[in-house]
Amino acid sequence: IVLHPKAKVRVVGQEVTFCCKASGTPVPKKYYWYHNGTLLHRYGNRLVLKGLALEQAGTYHCKASTEAGAIKSAPAQLTVLAQGQQSCKTEPEPSLVELPSECPQDATGSRYYNVGHCPPTPCAGGSADRSECGSEAGQCCGVRRMEMREIPCAGSLLPVKVVAECGCGPCAQPRVLVQGRVTAADTGEPLRFGQIFLGGRKVGFTGYKGSFTIEVPLDTQRLVARFVDRQQRFIDTVKVLPFNRRGGAVYQEVKMMRKKEPVDLDGSRSNAIPLGEANGREPIGELIVPAGAFLRPSGQVFNGTVRASVTFVDPRDMATASAASSDLSFADAEGEIVPLRTYGMFAVDFREGESGAALQTGPVEVRMDAGQVWMPEHLQKMKLWSLNPETGLWEEEGVLRPAGGHRGKREERTFLVGNLEIRERRLFNLDVPEDRRCFVKVRAYSNEKFNPYEQLEGVVISLINLEPQPGYPTNPRAWGRFDSVVTGPNGACLPTFCDSQRPDAYSAYVTATLGGEELEAVASSPKLNPNAIGVSQPYLGKLGYRRSDHDDSDLKKTAFQINVAKPDPNNVDESNGPIYSYRSLEECENAPVSANHLRFYRVEVDKYEYNVVPFKESDVTSWTGDYLSWWPNPQEFRACFIKVQIEGPQEYMVRSRNAGGSHPRTRGQLYGLRDTRSVRDMLLDNTSGACVEFKCSGMLFDQSLVDRTLVSIIPQGSCRRTAVNSLLREYLNRHPPVADNNHTAAFTMLAPVDPLGHNYGIYTVTDQNPRLAKEIAIGRCFDGTSDGFSREMKASTGTAVTFTCQERPPGRESFFQRLLTAPAEA
Repeated sequence: IVLHPKAKVRVVGQEVTFCCKASGTPVPKKYYWYHNGTLLHRYGNRLVLKGLALEQAGTYHCKASTEAGAIKSAPAQLTVLAQGQQSCKTEPEPSLVELPSECPQDATGSRYYNVGHCPPTPCAGGSADRSECGSEAGQCCGVRRMEMREIPCAGSLLPVKVVAECGCGPCAQPRVLVQGRVTAADTGEPLRFGQIFLGGRKVGFTGYKGSFTIEVPLDTQRLVARFVDRQQRFIDTVKVLPFNRRGGAVYQEVKMMRKKEPVDLDGSRSNAIPLGEANGREPIGELIVPAGAFLRPSGQVFNGTVRASVTFVDPRDMATASAASSDLSFADAEGEIVPLRTYGMFAVDFREGESGAALQTGPVEVRMDAGQVWMPEHLQKMKLWSLNPETGLWEEEGVLRPAGGHRGKREERTFLVGNLEIRERRLFNLDVPEDRRCFVKVRAYSNEKFNPYEQLEGVVISLINLEPQPGYPTNPRAWGRFDSVVTGPNGACLPTFCDSQRPDAYSAYVTATLGGEELEAVASSPKLNPNAIGVSQPYLGKLGYRRSDHDDSDLKKTAFQINVAKPDPNNVDESNGPIYSYRSLEECENAPVSANHLRFYRVEVDKYEYNVVPFKESDVTSWTGDYLSWWPNPQEFRACFIKVQIEGPQEYMVRSRNAGGSHPRTRGQLYGLRDTRSVRDMLLDNTSGACVEFKCSGMLFDQSLVDRTLVSIIPQGSCRRTAVNSLLREYLNRHPPVADNNHTAAFTMLAPVDPLGHNYGIYTVTDQNPRLAKEIAIGRCFDGTSDGFSREMKASTGTAVTFTCQERPPGRESFFQRLLTAPAEA
C-alpha cells in the first residue's frame, strides 16, 4: 500500500472521501472497502460517502488484490459528530507538571501543578473540504490562548504559563525522523559510508561513525530501510524501523551480520554446505547444490571454481537476534500481515573464483534436520521463504516436506526438504506461520513513582520471543521473532507469540530505550512487588516475571522476561491485562492506566527540569510557540551545557537559572530552571563535577531577534566561586554586555551565541531529538572533550567554573531557596 486512507472528522449530513493506492506486479486494479471489518462492496481506489449518518462512524480500510496476492491498508477512523457537537472542547484537559522542591502546593507537600493540555485530535472538515486524494493538512485541536500565572514559592513567585483555551487551527506538520548507528554485530565496528535504501530508492549514506538520519516520508505506515555495505564485508540488512508518528526523532541501534569467509567449491561436482554448525552445535540443516547448478546471469552453466559464502543467522544463538533482518512477517492470502517464527535465516553469495563475477543457481535443495524442531506441530507447517528487500515482507518459496536421511554412518535422521532457485541476492528463511498470538501492554515513566501523568512517549520498546527450555526458564533454546513499538500517550502494545495450554511455551524478553538511553525495568528480587511491577496477583505469578539481574545483581537492570500466558477468558483475574488476545488490540491500546501493565522507568533522581512554558520532549506536538519557550524551534533542538568543578567533601546540587538577557520581549523573565547533582571524580579526592544544562542563546520562536540568555549557576551549600575558565572570561569580556558577577556564591553570564566547545567549558549539540542532543552533550561534558563520550566524570578537564564548598551550616536552607528563585533584578 503506497497510500493509506486517513482519519477524518465530519458532521452529520456532510460527505467524506477515503483514498487508497497499492503498487505491485501486475498493477492492482481491484479494491475492496470494509467498514468495521465488514465488506461494503467493491469500489475503485476511492470510497465516497454522502449524507453521513452517526452510524457510519467507525474504522474503514481497503484491500487491494491481483492474481498474485492481496494486501490490506491500515484502518482509518471516521468520527461523525451530531449537529452542534464540538470536536475540540474549549476547556483544556488536565496536565500536571512538577514544580521545584521548594514549591509545595498544599498541606500534603504535593509539588504538581495543572497547566492544561489540548489533545491534538482532528477537527471536523468544512463543507468546502472535498477531501480529494492529495495531501490534506486539515484542522486539529490545539492551544488558542495561554495565561501567565505566578505560584508562591519559598518567599517569591514562580511564573508558569497555563493553557486557558483550546480551539481548532492548522494541524502541526512535525518532521518525523529515525536516527541511529549501524555497527557490526560481532565487533561493534561502524558501517562507514554504507548505502541506505527506502524501497528501491537510495536516500543517503551512513557517516564515518556509522550514524544515520532518515526522514520518514509522509503517509508511511511501515518504514523499511535497507543498509548495504559497499565493501561487501557484511550481508545486506533490512530493518523495519519504529518511528513516532507524532513527530520528532526515534533512535535505533542497527546491527549487521558479518559475511562468512568464502570457501572454494568445484562447480562440476555436487556440494553440501552446512547451515548453522557454529559453537560446536549440530547444523540445523544443509544446502545441497547439485553438479552443474551454478549459472552465469546469461544462463550459461559454470563448472569452474566457485567462491561460496553462506552466512547463517542461527536463532539458537541469542546474540544474533539484534542482527536479524526485517520483522519476520508476511502477507497472507487475505492481505493480512501475519508473523513468522524463524528456525534460521541464510544469505548466499556465489562468485566466480577468478573474476569475482556474481553467480546464480538452478534448482538447489534445502534440507532441515527435523530433530531441531521442538514443537511437533511446526513440522507440518515449515516453509522456505525469501525476503523482499523493498517491502520487508517474506515471500513463500516452497514447502519443506519430510524425507529420510542420515548423518554419519549409523545415525538415522528425518529431514524436511525443499527446493529453490537463487536468482537474486536475497535472504532466505526456514519459518513457520504462527497463529498463537497476543499483545503485551508496556508503559514507560519518567521516574519510579509511576505517576500516570509522567509517562514517556517516544520510547522504543523491543520484544524478543524466546522458546524456553523446560525447567530452565533463564536458558532459552532459541529466539523465534522480535518486534519494536514506540510508546504513545497511552503506552505501547507489542505483538508476541503466546499459548493458552502451556504458560511457558513462549517467553518474552523486553527492553526499552529512549534516545539511546536504556531504561530500567522494575526489580523482581528479593521478592515480587505487584504494585511496583504493575500486574496484580495471581496473574503475575503465572507470568513468572524476572528482571535481568534476578539471579546475578552484577547484571544490568534494563530488561525483564515473562512467560506469555494467553489470558483465560473465563478467569476474571486475567481479563485486565497485561496480556491481551490478538483480537483485542483495540482494548489493549485504549486500556486505562489503572489496568495491568508492565513498566520501565528513567533513573533520574538527581536531575530536575522546569520550563515556564510546559513542553514534553517526547511529544513534539506539545510544543507551543511562545517567547518564553525553552526550545524556540520544534524542528531542531540545540542543547547547551556548562561544566562546573566543585571542590568539597560531598556531592552537591547545582542549579542553573535561565532568564531573558537582551531581547526586549523577555529581558528579566524566567525561561526555566535546571538542577543537577554533581558526580564524584574517582581519581581526585574531594572533587566532583556537574554538567548543568542552560538555555542556549539565539533566536526566539519568531526567528527575528537574538536573545543572550542570562544564566546563573548556583551550587547548593556553603560555596564560593574560586576560578573561571580564562578563555570563557575573555570571550565574555569581548562580547558585551558583561553580566554582573558580584555574588561570589554564584556564576552569572550572558550566554555565548557561538558554540564554544570544551576549551571554554561549554558544550553544545544540535539534533532533531532533544533527548539525544542532551545525551551527546553530557557525554562530551563528562569526558571534557569536543567529540568524546564518557559516563565517568573527569571534573578537572574542560571546566568552565570552579567552586569550593563546605558542609552546609544549619539554618541556611530558607535563604538559599529564596536565592534560587529570586527574580533577575533582585
